[in-house]
Amino acid sequence: MSAKAEISWKRANDQGEQVQVYAHHVGNRWLFYRRHRRFDQWQPLEFPPLEDWLELLDSVRRRAQRRLLRPEEILRVEKRIRELFPEADINHE
Repeated sequence: MSAKAEISWKRANDQGEQVQVYAHHVGNRWLFYRRHRRFDQWQPLEFPPLEDWLELLDSVRRRAQRRLLRPEEILRVEKRIRELFPEADINHE
């Protein structure tokens, strides 16, 4: 994988608190981490929710368009989302 193999974003958790999330590409897998505040330790997110996977997919698509990631990575992320969330609607762009 070329370029930066980490993608990060912010979202609200179930309690409405701001959470920072990042996904790190290792081999053929994406590992997710989260923290509540800037100087908190990153905690592994073992079962990322669908919204985090969709956020990752959106970022991967944008980076592939800018040639920062290989187009095959889009297909890998989509496949993983379908495995974990068969009911998910992954619209192609």
